[in-house]
Amino acid sequence: MKKRVTMPVALTIAGSDSGGGAGIQADLKTFQALGVFGTSAITAITCQNPAGISAVQSVNPRIVAEQIAQVCKALPVRAAKTGMLYDTKIIRAVAGSVQCRLVVDPVLVATSGARLLKPEAIRVLQTILFPAATVVTPNLAEAEVLLGCRIRTVAELRMAARTLAKRFGVAFLVKGGHLAGDAVDVLCTGNRIYEFDMPHIAGVKTHGTGCVFSAALTAHLALGCELAEAAGRAKLFVTHAIRDAVKIGRYHALKI
Repeated sequence: MKKRVTMPVALTIAGSDSGGGAGIQADLKTFQALGVFGTSAITAITCQNPAGISAVQSVNPRIVAEQIAQVCKALPVRAAKTGMLYDTKIIRAVAGSVQCRLVVDPVLVATSGARLLKPEAIRVLQTILFPAATVVTPNLAEAEVLLGCRIRTVAELRMAARTLAKRFGVAFLVKGGHLAGDAVDVLCTGNRIYEFDMPHIAGVKTHGTGCVFSAALTAHLALGCELAEAAGRAKLFVTHAIRDAVKIGRYHALKI
């Protein structure tokens, strides 16, 4: 009899992207590419394509929590990630449901500029969900919102990671892909700083990079990597996805 291969399980808790480039769709494709069995809890339905979002409908928080419960009841989830959570009630439902290693991608605003988290929910995200996280992965704009100041240099990026990690008592990985020069990400785990540096890839305009990065990080945690190693592997994965991006009509899509 052929021996069955055991796959680690990861869970994404995020919104659905009808255009397929970000959200649940990107997360599940990333899990599959990295050899992890992907499960999901959908928090919101977005009506979108690569050009932008026209409408959002949130899912009842009770249904969000029940999706998580049913997955975890039957499957050994090793790591989970959050993406778009949209409102306070959904954040509270998620915070009380996840018991494994958790990557929190604080999705505040889409690449197109559409707001994906209600303003009043930002405080609840910080006070309830951040403390439950293994790591929080804001991009440059999100880190600026959390800090209330601008970030323009790699030195300021390092300081941002240190400040946020100290403030919330959890590891922070601040992504500096929108800074001038190379694409540098900084991870602060208490007293240790790690930097992940890749050449900037010009001429590719796409969305979903933050989702793919956090999903890849989650997948590597599920595979048993320590946080710094998982972050380095996720950085390499998303860099290759951008470098090998494919044309879909008039747009680019990450090659996952």
